[in-house]
Amino acid sequence: MSSRELASGKLLVDEPADGVARIRISNPARRGALDHEILDAMAAEVQGQDAHCLLLTGHGPVFSAGYDIGSFDDEAFSREAESLVAHPFTAAIEAIEAYRFPVVAGINGHAIGGGLEVAVTCDIRIAARGVKLGMPPAKIGLIYSHTGIRKFIEVCGLANTNELFLLGRNVDADRAHEMGLVNQVVEPGELEEAALSIAAEIAANAPLSLEGNKRVIRTLREHPWPLPEELERELVELRESCFYSEDFREGIRSFAEKRPPRWKGR
Repeated sequence: MSSRELASGKLLVDEPADGVARIRISNPARRGALDHEILDAMAAEVQGQDAHCLLLTGHGPVFSAGYDIGSFDDEAFSREAESLVAHPFTAAIEAIEAYRFPVVAGINGHAIGGGLEVAVTCDIRIAARGVKLGMPPAKIGLIYSHTGIRKFIEVCGLANTNELFLLGRNVDADRAHEMGLVNQVVEPGELEEAALSIAAEIAANAPLSLEGNKRVIRTLREHPWPLPEELERELVELRESCFYSEDFREGIRSFAEKRPPRWKGR
Protein backbone atom coordinates (compact mmCIF):
# COMPACT_ATOMS: atom_id res chain seq x y z
CA MET A 1 0.00 0.00 0.00
CA SER A 2 1.76 3.13 -1.24
CA SER A 3 1.55 6.37 0.72
CA ARG A 4 2.20 9.96 -0.31
CA GLU A 5 3.30 12.82 1.91
CA LEU A 6 1.95 16.31 1.28
CA ALA A 7 2.38 19.63 3.09
CA SER A 8 5.89 18.78 4.32
CA GLY A 9 4.65 15.45 5.65
CA LYS A 10 1.72 16.96 7.57
CA LEU A 11 -0.83 15.34 5.27
CA LEU A 12 -0.62 11.63 4.40
CA VAL A 13 -2.51 10.03 1.52
CA ASP A 14 -2.93 6.34 0.77
CA GLU A 15 -5.46 3.87 -0.68
CA PRO A 16 -6.12 1.27 2.03
CA ALA A 17 -9.04 -0.42 0.21
CA ASP A 18 -10.48 -0.63 -3.30
CA GLY A 19 -12.07 2.68 -4.21
CA VAL A 20 -11.04 4.35 -0.93
CA ALA A 21 -8.58 7.23 -0.63
CA ARG A 22 -7.52 8.00 2.95
CA ILE A 23 -6.29 11.48 3.86
CA ARG A 24 -4.68 11.75 7.30
CA ILE A 25 -3.83 14.97 9.12
CA SER A 26 -0.39 14.40 10.62
CA ASN A 27 0.74 17.43 12.59
CA PRO A 28 1.31 16.02 16.10
CA ALA A 29 3.64 18.81 17.19
CA ARG A 30 0.71 21.23 16.81
CA ARG A 31 -2.05 18.82 17.93
CA GLY A 32 -3.23 18.35 14.36
CA ALA A 33 -3.67 22.11 13.90
CA LEU A 34 -4.59 23.26 10.39
CA ASP A 35 -2.13 25.70 8.85
CA HIS A 36 -1.98 27.27 5.39
CA GLU A 37 0.16 24.48 3.98
CA ILE A 38 -2.09 21.67 5.23
CA LEU A 39 -5.29 23.39 4.10
CA ASP A 40 -3.95 24.23 0.64
CA ALA A 41 -2.73 20.66 0.17
CA MET A 42 -6.01 19.23 1.45
CA ALA A 43 -8.08 21.34 -0.94
CA ALA A 44 -5.89 20.42 -3.91
CA GLU A 45 -5.85 16.71 -3.03
CA VAL A 46 -9.62 16.47 -2.58
CA GLN A 47 -10.23 18.36 -5.83
CA GLY A 48 -7.91 15.98 -7.68
CA GLN A 49 -9.33 12.75 -6.26
CA ASP A 50 -11.76 10.40 -8.00
CA ALA A 51 -12.04 7.66 -5.34
CA HIS A 52 -15.57 6.44 -4.70
CA CYS A 53 -15.13 7.25 -1.01
CA LEU A 54 -12.75 9.55 0.85
CA LEU A 55 -11.76 8.73 4.43
CA LEU A 56 -10.54 11.77 6.34
CA THR A 57 -8.88 11.07 9.67
CA GLY A 58 -5.99 12.03 11.94
CA HIS A 59 -2.60 10.41 12.30
CA GLY A 60 -1.69 10.30 15.97
CA PRO A 61 -3.61 11.03 19.16
CA VAL A 62 -5.62 14.02 17.86
CA PHE A 63 -7.92 14.50 14.87
CA SER A 64 -7.40 18.26 14.72
CA ALA A 65 -7.26 21.12 17.21
CA GLY A 66 -8.50 23.55 14.55
CA TYR A 67 -6.92 26.66 13.10
CA ASP A 68 -3.22 27.06 13.80
CA ILE A 69 -3.43 30.62 15.14
CA GLY A 70 -1.22 30.08 18.18
CA SER A 71 1.97 30.68 16.20
CA PHE A 72 1.07 34.18 14.98
CA ASP A 73 2.94 37.08 16.55
CA ASP A 74 1.05 40.01 18.06
CA GLU A 75 1.74 42.45 15.24
CA ALA A 76 0.48 40.16 12.49
CA PHE A 77 -2.14 38.32 14.53
CA SER A 78 -5.34 39.91 13.22
CA ARG A 79 -4.24 39.94 9.60
CA GLU A 80 -2.84 36.40 9.62
CA ALA A 81 -5.78 34.93 11.53
CA GLU A 82 -8.30 36.48 9.16
CA SER A 83 -6.25 35.35 6.16
CA LEU A 84 -6.13 31.73 7.38
CA VAL A 85 -9.83 31.53 8.13
CA ALA A 86 -11.02 33.46 5.09
CA HIS A 87 -9.20 31.64 2.30
CA PRO A 88 -7.35 28.34 2.88
CA PHE A 89 -9.84 26.97 5.40
CA THR A 90 -12.82 27.96 3.25
CA ALA A 91 -11.21 26.40 0.18
CA ALA A 92 -10.62 23.10 2.01
CA ILE A 93 -14.16 23.02 3.39
CA GLU A 94 -15.66 23.80 -0.01
CA ALA A 95 -13.58 21.06 -1.64
CA ILE A 96 -14.88 18.49 0.86
CA GLU A 97 -18.47 19.71 0.44
CA ALA A 98 -18.25 19.62 -3.35
CA TYR A 99 -16.67 16.16 -3.58
CA ARG A 100 -19.03 14.14 -5.76
CA PHE A 101 -18.70 10.89 -3.82
CA PRO A 102 -19.20 10.29 -0.08
CA VAL A 103 -16.65 11.46 2.50
CA VAL A 104 -16.26 9.67 5.84
CA ALA A 105 -14.58 11.21 8.89
CA GLY A 106 -12.77 8.86 11.26
CA ILE A 107 -12.49 10.99 14.39
CA ASN A 108 -9.59 9.24 16.09
CA GLY A 109 -8.90 11.98 18.63
CA HIS A 110 -10.09 15.37 19.82
CA ALA A 111 -11.76 17.50 17.13
CA ILE A 112 -11.93 21.14 18.18
CA GLY A 113 -12.99 24.34 16.42
CA GLY A 114 -12.15 24.26 12.73
CA GLY A 115 -11.12 20.63 13.14
CA LEU A 116 -14.67 19.80 14.16
CA GLU A 117 -16.10 21.73 11.22
CA VAL A 118 -13.91 19.66 8.89
CA ALA A 119 -15.42 16.52 10.41
CA VAL A 120 -18.98 17.88 10.31
CA THR A 121 -18.54 18.71 6.62
CA CYS A 122 -18.04 15.00 5.91
CA ASP A 123 -21.11 12.92 5.08
CA ILE A 124 -20.64 10.27 7.79
CA ARG A 125 -18.67 10.55 11.05
CA ILE A 126 -17.29 7.73 13.19
CA ALA A 127 -15.72 8.72 16.53
CA ALA A 128 -13.59 6.91 19.05
CA ARG A 129 -15.13 6.72 22.52
CA GLY A 130 -13.51 9.20 24.88
CA VAL A 131 -12.55 11.83 22.30
CA LYS A 132 -13.66 15.42 22.86
CA LEU A 133 -15.48 17.55 20.33
CA GLY A 134 -16.02 21.23 20.82
CA MET A 135 -16.45 24.73 19.47
CA PRO A 136 -14.48 27.26 21.55
CA PRO A 137 -15.16 30.59 19.73
CA ALA A 138 -16.90 32.03 22.82
CA LYS A 139 -13.85 31.17 24.91
CA ILE A 140 -11.39 33.00 22.62
CA GLY A 141 -13.42 36.00 21.42
CA LEU A 142 -14.09 34.68 17.92
CA ILE A 143 -17.31 35.20 15.96
CA TYR A 144 -17.62 32.09 13.83
CA SER A 145 -18.58 32.13 10.14
CA HIS A 146 -22.28 32.05 9.36
CA THR A 147 -21.69 29.30 6.80
CA GLY A 148 -20.02 27.16 9.45
CA ILE A 149 -22.74 27.73 12.05
CA ARG A 150 -25.44 26.95 9.49
CA LYS A 151 -23.75 23.60 8.85
CA PHE A 152 -23.96 22.74 12.55
CA ILE A 153 -27.65 23.73 12.69
CA GLU A 154 -28.31 21.37 9.76
CA VAL A 155 -26.38 18.50 11.34
CA CYS A 156 -27.34 18.66 15.01
CA GLY A 157 -30.19 21.19 15.29
CA LEU A 158 -30.58 24.65 16.75
CA ALA A 159 -30.58 23.71 20.45
CA ASN A 160 -27.40 21.65 20.20
CA THR A 161 -25.69 24.31 18.07
CA ASN A 162 -26.53 26.87 20.75
CA GLU A 163 -24.98 24.60 23.36
CA LEU A 164 -21.81 24.13 21.35
CA PHE A 165 -21.24 27.76 20.37
CA LEU A 166 -22.68 29.73 23.30
CA LEU A 167 -21.57 27.53 26.17
CA GLY A 168 -18.29 26.62 24.51
CA ARG A 169 -17.81 23.37 26.41
CA ASN A 170 -16.32 20.28 24.83
CA VAL A 171 -18.55 17.20 24.68
CA ASP A 172 -17.42 13.60 24.66
CA ALA A 173 -18.11 11.23 21.77
CA ASP A 174 -21.15 9.63 23.38
CA ARG A 175 -22.78 13.01 24.00
CA ALA A 176 -21.85 14.00 20.43
CA HIS A 177 -23.69 10.92 19.20
CA GLU A 178 -26.78 11.96 21.17
CA MET A 179 -26.54 15.41 19.60
CA GLY A 180 -26.28 14.04 16.07
CA LEU A 181 -22.72 15.27 15.58
CA VAL A 182 -21.46 11.73 14.92
CA ASN A 183 -23.16 8.69 13.42
CA GLN A 184 -21.38 6.02 15.43
CA VAL A 185 -19.07 5.67 18.44
CA VAL A 186 -16.60 2.79 18.72
CA GLU A 187 -13.84 1.85 21.13
CA PRO A 188 -10.54 3.65 20.45
CA GLY A 189 -8.75 0.52 19.28
CA GLU A 190 -11.55 -0.20 16.81
CA LEU A 191 -11.77 3.23 15.19
CA GLU A 192 -9.38 2.71 12.29
CA GLU A 193 -10.88 -0.63 11.28
CA ALA A 194 -14.48 0.56 11.74
CA ALA A 195 -14.01 3.75 9.70
CA LEU A 196 -12.17 1.90 6.94
CA SER A 197 -14.83 -0.82 6.87
CA ILE A 198 -17.58 1.76 6.37
CA ALA A 199 -15.58 3.60 3.70
CA ALA A 200 -14.88 0.34 1.85
CA GLU A 201 -18.54 -0.68 2.03
CA ILE A 202 -19.56 2.68 0.57
CA ALA A 203 -16.93 2.47 -2.17
CA ALA A 204 -18.24 -0.98 -3.18
CA ASN A 205 -21.68 0.47 -3.96
CA ALA A 206 -22.82 1.67 -7.36
CA PRO A 207 -20.90 4.86 -8.23
CA LEU A 208 -23.81 6.36 -10.17
CA SER A 209 -26.01 5.92 -7.10
CA LEU A 210 -23.40 7.34 -4.73
CA GLU A 211 -22.89 10.42 -6.86
CA GLY A 212 -26.56 10.87 -7.71
CA ASN A 213 -27.89 10.43 -4.19
CA LYS A 214 -25.27 12.78 -2.75
CA ARG A 215 -26.22 15.35 -5.38
CA VAL A 216 -29.90 15.08 -4.44
CA ILE A 217 -29.12 15.41 -0.73
CA ARG A 218 -26.94 18.47 -1.36
CA THR A 219 -29.62 20.08 -3.52
CA LEU A 220 -32.32 19.54 -0.89
CA ARG A 221 -30.06 21.07 1.77
CA GLU A 222 -29.30 24.14 -0.33
CA HIS A 223 -32.81 25.00 -1.57
CA PRO A 224 -36.05 25.62 0.34
CA TRP A 225 -39.12 23.51 -0.33
CA PRO A 226 -40.91 23.49 -2.72
CA LEU A 227 -38.10 23.39 -5.25
CA PRO A 228 -38.16 25.66 -8.29
CA GLU A 229 -39.75 23.84 -11.25
CA GLU A 230 -36.52 23.76 -13.24
CA LEU A 231 -34.59 22.22 -10.35
CA GLU A 232 -37.40 19.75 -9.64
CA ARG A 233 -37.30 18.67 -13.28
CA GLU A 234 -33.52 18.30 -13.14
CA LEU A 235 -33.71 15.95 -10.15
CA VAL A 236 -36.50 13.91 -11.75
CA GLU A 237 -34.38 13.54 -14.90
CA LEU A 238 -31.39 12.55 -12.76
CA ARG A 239 -33.42 9.76 -11.13
CA GLU A 240 -34.89 8.60 -14.43
CA SER A 241 -31.41 8.37 -15.96
CA CYS A 242 -30.46 5.53 -13.63
CA PHE A 243 -33.13 3.25 -15.13
CA TYR A 244 -31.30 3.35 -18.47
CA SER A 245 -27.83 2.74 -17.01
CA GLU A 246 -25.79 -0.43 -17.36
CA ASP A 247 -25.12 -0.37 -13.64
CA PHE A 248 -28.81 -0.51 -12.72
CA ARG A 249 -29.27 -3.59 -14.89
CA GLU A 250 -26.10 -5.10 -13.43
CA GLY A 251 -27.33 -4.37 -9.91
CA ILE A 252 -30.62 -6.18 -10.52
CA ARG A 253 -28.86 -9.15 -12.16
CA SER A 254 -26.24 -9.49 -9.44
CA PHE A 255 -28.92 -9.30 -6.73
CA ALA A 256 -30.94 -12.06 -8.41
CA GLU A 257 -27.81 -14.18 -8.97
CA LYS A 258 -26.56 -13.58 -5.41
CA ARG A 259 -23.12 -12.38 -6.52
CA PRO A 260 -21.08 -9.19 -6.09
CA PRO A 261 -21.94 -6.60 -8.75
CA ARG A 262 -19.41 -5.47 -11.34
CA TRP A 263 -19.98 -1.73 -11.67
CA LYS A 264 -18.96 0.21 -14.77
CA GLY A 265 -20.07 3.69 -13.69
CA ARG A 266 -22.36 4.10 -16.66
